Amino acid sequence: MKRIKDIRPLKWTGKSLLLLDQRKLPLKEEWIECTTYECVAKAIEDMVVRGAPAIGVVAAYGVVLGAKELTGEAKNYVEFKAKLEVIVNRLAATRPTAVNLFWALRRMKKIINAGSDISDIVQALETEAISIERQDVETNRKIGYFGAELLSSREVILTHCNTGALATAGYGTALGVVRAAVELGKEITVFVDETRPYLQGARLTAWELQQEGIPYYLITDSMAGWFMSLGEITCVIVGADRVARNGDTANKIGTYTLSVLAKEHGIPFYVAAPTSTFDLSIDSGVEIPIEERNPDEVLYCHCRDCRIAPYGAKVKNPAFDVTPHENITGIITEKGVIVSPNEETIVEFFEKE
Repeated sequence: MKRIKDIRPLKWTGKSLLLLDQRKLPLKEEWIECTTYECVAKAIEDMVVRGAPAIGVVAAYGVVLGAKELTGEAKNYVEFKAKLEVIVNRLAATRPTAVNLFWALRRMKKIINAGSDISDIVQALETEAISIERQDVETNRKIGYFGAELLSSREVILTHCNTGALATAGYGTALGVVRAAVELGKEITVFVDETRPYLQGARLTAWELQQEGIPYYLITDSMAGWFMSLGEITCVIVGADRVARNGDTANKIGTYTLSVLAKEHGIPFYVAAPTSTFDLSIDSGVEIPIEERNPDEVLYCHCRDCRIAPYGAKVKNPAFDVTPHENITGIITEKGVIVSPNEETIVEFFEKE
């Protein structure tokens, strides 16, 4: 079994949270140290860290840092809890689409509401955040091996955005499937969409694959359909930021287009996501909030501060789109694969837990 390099985007020191600044990759590996919850919140908003699972883990540590900040300020538990709720709400407002953020914060709120002694709560919050981080890595490995079972001994996989170790606490979701397949000795080649406008594929996925010696080709987003028509791509595997009750899936902008192209060419289209990414409270993708990001991401060439559009250009910059469940071959989770996802198969899947 081939050994894969252990890439981690975050490190908890007990007093601070170290974050690998993903805005600087692939040209520079630079770490940012966060000692306050506000630093964590800004890091999420400013894309120092990104990827739904990673955002959830980092937000949990943000709550811990906030709680530690309050230990010398709050006079009693009531005041402590009230101020900590403000901190949780601040972290919840950083990214609206990624449901793992809210999933992690709900877990932290349960700890807060279950206690009455401030020092005990702070310790319990830290323990829970560490548990969330470790659970994420374990979950990703399980997703990887369930996904690897779907692949032949030779596959050419198209992936979109970055769904690897950098987007999680480690290992990855869609890219975790690639890792698991390689570890099992399968011959895998990856086509990496550049993923405009933020170039997470070109900057991050290509960097991860290169670090691990996994063969890949970097292509522009507009090339995917052509390579499918040539028969050079055998399947598509992407991640997810939120999955609705009926299987509609929000992921990085451009994913919907790939699902349509894959369906047209008869290519399997898989979504790799932990069960924490499912939002069974909403019926379909219509209800998923879509984050609109800064127009400068479209107006300027990333990493070069070079404007590529005329002054006065009007911009729309949704960070995500929604892929209808009819276009999805299967959703790969840590508990198995949901084939032909729809409301019936998803509800049945969760009722088995």
